[in-house]
Amino acid sequence: MSKIMPEHRERQAYVYVRQSTPDQLLHNHESRRRQYALADRARALGWSEVVVVDDDLGRSGGGVERPGFERLLVAICEARVGIVLAVEASRLARNGRDWHTLLEFCGLVGCLLADEDGIYDPRLPNDRLLLGMKGTMSEMELSLLRQRSFEALHQKARRGELFFTVAVGYHKARHDRIEMEPDLRVREAIALVFRKFSEFHSVRQVHLWLRQEEIRLPAVEHGSLGPRVVWKLPVYNTILHLLTNPIYGGAYAFGRTCSRVSVRDGRKWVVRGFRRSQTEWEVLLPDHHEGYISWEEFGRNQRLIADNANSKGLMARGSVRRGDALLAGLLRCGHCGRRLHVSYSGTVGFCVRYHCRGAHINHGTERCISFGGLRVDAAVSAELLRVLAPFGIEAALRALDARAADNSEVHRQAELALTQARYEAGLARRQYDAVDPNNRLVVGELERRWNDRLVEVHRIEEQLATRKTAKVAMPTTEERARLMALGADIEALWHHPGATAETRKHILRTAIVEIVAKIVGNTIDLAVHWQGGDHTRLTVPKNRTGQHRLTTDAETGELIRALARQQPDGGIAAILNRCGKRTGKGNTWTESRVRSHRSAHGIAVYRDGEMAERGELTLEETARRLTVSKMTVLRLIGSALIKAGQACKGAPWAIPQAELAGSMPARLSFAARNQKILINHP
Repeated sequence: MSKIMPEHRERQAYVYVRQSTPDQLLHNHESRRRQYALADRARALGWSEVVVVDDDLGRSGGGVERPGFERLLVAICEARVGIVLAVEASRLARNGRDWHTLLEFCGLVGCLLADEDGIYDPRLPNDRLLLGMKGTMSEMELSLLRQRSFEALHQKARRGELFFTVAVGYHKARHDRIEMEPDLRVREAIALVFRKFSEFHSVRQVHLWLRQEEIRLPAVEHGSLGPRVVWKLPVYNTILHLLTNPIYGGAYAFGRTCSRVSVRDGRKWVVRGFRRSQTEWEVLLPDHHEGYISWEEFGRNQRLIADNANSKGLMARGSVRRGDALLAGLLRCGHCGRRLHVSYSGTVGFCVRYHCRGAHINHGTERCISFGGLRVDAAVSAELLRVLAPFGIEAALRALDARAADNSEVHRQAELALTQARYEAGLARRQYDAVDPNNRLVVGELERRWNDRLVEVHRIEEQLATRKTAKVAMPTTEERARLMALGADIEALWHHPGATAETRKHILRTAIVEIVAKIVGNTIDLAVHWQGGDHTRLTVPKNRTGQHRLTTDAETGELIRALARQQPDGGIAAILNRCGKRTGKGNTWTESRVRSHRSAHGIAVYRDGEMAERGELTLEETARRLTVSKMTVLRLIGSALIKAGQACKGAPWAIPQAELAGSMPARLSFAARNQKILINHP
């Protein structure tokens, strides 16, 4: 008692009350009563003013933020505290930093500490040593308790018997075993999600289909009465969590997430929920319980989801995107191993090009390979059709079955929802009938619940009636026959106007894992890796510089070259149009297009007098020299009396001047007159 001085009693006595967890608040009442009883002990020691600090009830003492402890330290530093009382050192702190900070401040201002064993003055060496040992033992005790608890949890987890919560679709049969939910509607709704994913191969597409069909999924809602199943329209994350939870594959998994610890503002900061890869899970027990799908199918689903992820590294194919490039996400560079990118050009973006630019973006080096996509897409599509041709009829039959299955699944989910709604309405009615009618406080609430259930029944009945009147039209006999014919001719089905680029991409991804492309000379070597492990090699010729599918054909190019020696650009365009010739893009010829073609191919423009320099005459010049008409000259050319050349039908005639040398004009004139006589007098 000699340690308590009058100056101590002139200050306030602080009683620090803390329990570590909310569970202790609910169940460990005696510990809390013992701590609050310290206020009476402080008064018995002579303090008239006692302050109880209980802000930290339900907070751990292992370093998390404690506002009550902070308030206590502030009061000590302001020399307002004469003594701090706690049942033991572990109540004040569970880590050395907080404990020694408290001792340091108490020693500076002359504040005493007290527990159930005695009273201590931190200024005295022996008391300071004893308090330091108590703090160390408290910290060590916490470490041992935590280690024991974690080891017990891990031991139970290694046996597959540790369950904090149970995913929707399952329930605890015992404390160490789970079973499938007995509710048929819950089981079929979850199974529907997995069936649709195996059909669509996309989490987003499953989500959109469920929202479109207004199919609700079960969710666990925790309330005052415990967990219960509610039905909601799904969001994307709900579908993703269902498809990535190994519990639905019949496996027990523990340690799928981890925590990360950092220091913020001088305090330990713990962030939980970081996902680990499957290889880092602490416990994984396949075939632990009955699953909605097999473990092998669960693994395939995870690979599909990983492949659909965009911007997730070089090995992910990425999701199917808009655009005409059929092989986007499937092509990999055979020189550096990076995934090829896609670019579109042209006025409407119809020109597809694949290129490897990873090294250029990451390291600033030269671009690796680049090639046009039309020929490669066509070659891979042709190979795919060759492989799938034997399965065309089977695919057509499955398409018909899938159409009918969609109708039956939606109808089945609506029927199950109606059955449950009618049961809940009947239960609400029985509860209403069982209560005393005079108890208006209860009757009013039960009547409201009954009405709500009846409204829900009416809503689902109307929804079912609407679906029956507006059923998805099934194919007629004629449409079935046409579909079977398309199945027999899978190439026609592939190029059908109703087959979108997105549909073709899904088919390609279903059959092909990836395609490795290499540029060897003027060819593109493709190694197609099929699902199942088979490989196919294709060789596609690569366009040379300046060559593309919109290039003017060689015959028209040669014709322009020949006409350029006889006509200006405007005359060449007129002749080409009369002959039905078109540009590479299918347009008619104009003077500017002819000029552009000449410039691109190095063809000189026509000059006046160029034919005379070569010793050639036109049809008009020949007629003037012979003093005959142009038609007469044409008859002489037709009878082979005059040798002449013409680039094409409708092009100008080129007549060598040698044909009119010497006495030839007179003979030709005589022959021309005789031809006229023969024509007039047969």
